[in-house]
Amino acid sequence: MIALLTRDLRLGVRAGGGFGLGLAFFLIVTVLVPFSIGPESALLARIAPGILWLGALLACLLSLDRILALDWEDGSLDLLATAPLPMEGIVSIKALAHWITTGLPLVLVAPALGVLLNLPGPGYLWVTASLLLGTPALSVIGTFGAALTVGIKRGGLLLSLLVLPLYVPTLIFGAEVARRGAAGLEVVTPLTMLAGITFGVIALLPFASAAVLRINLR
Repeated sequence: MIALLTRDLRLGVRAGGGFGLGLAFFLIVTVLVPFSIGPESALLARIAPGILWLGALLACLLSLDRILALDWEDGSLDLLATAPLPMEGIVSIKALAHWITTGLPLVLVAPALGVLLNLPGPGYLWVTASLLLGTPALSVIGTFGAALTVGIKRGGLLLSLLVLPLYVPTLIFGAEVARRGAAGLEVVTPLTMLAGITFGVIALLPFASAAVLRINLR
């Protein structure tokens, strides 16, 4: 499992669809928002948590089609399917590698980009906490979408259409945690819902992803 994780981390960095692309897109979205709505500080402060969460979600979406596509193209996925490691473990490792190369860097850079959006002081902690708790769900859901579309030529658009509706609950509760935290309000309810979504998809979706992959590999 460690060898597979190390291999996927190297591929995620070298393939150009993970670390660098996601961070660059996140930065572009954050920089362009003030230009599009104007420099009003109060308005920027109010919408900053939602913009940061939406930017992080779209940045994660960019690299989803590469989670399994490279292994499908070079035949590695067929070899992994016959390996002693269960398919559920394989898709879990790939989701973890995607989160480390895409989700975790977004979590770390979000507070710095919050400065550009005039994020209120209390919001930095809650934006970081909500992204840290919510982005693993984005990677696991994205891995499920990648399993559904693996082997389809130019399946990136289809993958986006399939995954985006599944991302909506995570976006709603993640942005709500950040918004309430920035405003100094109670965050227990949305934080609990966000945690429930994340732990739920981590517990259930690897089995669904493995089942879909077994069907596609027949």
